[in-house]
Amino acid sequence: MATANDLRRGMAINYNGDIAVVLDSQHRTPGNLRAFVQASIRSIRTGKSSDVRFSSTEKIVVIPMMTRKMEFSYKDGEDYVFSDPENYETVNIAPEIVGDAKHYMMENQIVTVTFVEDKAVSIEIPSSVILTVTDAPEGIRGDSANNVQKSVTMETGIVVQAPLFIKTGERLKIDTRTGKYMERA
Repeated sequence: MATANDLRRGMAINYNGDIAVVLDSQHRTPGNLRAFVQASIRSIRTGKSSDVRFSSTEKIVVIPMMTRKMEFSYKDGEDYVFSDPENYETVNIAPEIVGDAKHYMMENQIVTVTFVEDKAVSIEIPSSVILTVTDAPEGIRGDSANNVQKSVTMETGIVVQAPLFIKTGERLKIDTRTGKYMERA
């Protein structure tokens, strides 16, 4: 049995008879009061998020999680379809779980999917991806002050700030944590 002090982002816990994933947790010790843990959790069954306060010594039941490398196949309506490269089993994942990763996912890209009781709860993409520029306006002549940037559109639809010399059709390395241009690929 773990205590509330052991809560970490990404853990799965049993909360009020339902399985929930911890989105964020903070340990707080206000003035002359007892310490507590403030956690933001999302129910797997309903998909709703809530903020919960635990006593720092409260016992928590941690649910085991399983991670698998999966390949992004295609988008089916609202859902994203992933397949296991070993046995070709497919899994549909809701857009709420995919989140901002959708801006960086290309077909056949390998991602890490975390499952709790055979239900996908989170997706982890690589820290950087290589994407092709689909639209890059020309830089304005004479506009060469220090570190001038322009907005370019990538093949997934995300808009990134890049240097003036970037042209349509070039491949760029993008940091998926910040959404910023890193270098040419």
